[in-house]
Amino acid sequence: MESAARSHNSKMGSSRSFWLKQLHQWHWISSAMCLVGMLLFAITGFTLNHAGQIEAQATTVHRSAQLPASLLKAVAGDDERKGVALPGAVADWVSSSLGFDVAGRTGDWSDEIYISMPRPGGDAWVSIDRETGKVEAERTSRGVIAYLNDLHKGRHAGPAWGLFIDVFALACVIFSITGLLLLKMHAAQRGATWPLVAFGLVLPLVLALLFIH
Repeated sequence: MESAARSHNSKMGSSRSFWLKQLHQWHWISSAMCLVGMLLFAITGFTLNHAGQIEAQATTVHRSAQLPASLLKAVAGDDERKGVALPGAVADWVSSSLGFDVAGRTGDWSDEIYISMPRPGGDAWVSIDRETGKVEAERTSRGVIAYLNDLHKGRHAGPAWGLFIDVFALACVIFSITGLLLLKMHAAQRGATWPLVAFGLVLPLVLALLFIH
């Protein structure tokens, strides 16, 4: 009987050691992947929460030019179109003359062509009068904090950043679940484990119920 009990205990200990090793490995890997992202999102969570107290210093650059007559023919008219890109030659001219990259960007066409180019932490647009060929362009930047805040929200950041947020979120889920399982395995030696976990669950619930209406 003693031999069977020792064998059972040995298997239990071996199984526990195996799972501890696996959980620690997944926990530190997900922690390493999340580290910079968690710092970024924690800091920008604070700046977003205090956006009213943190003033953004906007900088605006406005430029204008005259579209050459040879290129005006390619965009002339007053017909309405939605989501149409500029001809390649016109886009190249806008880029070289005004410093605004509009290649492949779509715009709305009526008596003017208006191309909106929002981006994290700022905005930009290009307008071309289809009759006179007058070109106006403007770029606004609201600073580093506004840029990081927009990255936090995934605002105008593009599909690559959206994919990063998805992968980061998955890594955070793995980090949290493995952390919870490690807490469970060590809870017997750490009496404050479950009270602290319960506090972390109850506090936001109480705040939401009492102060969010």
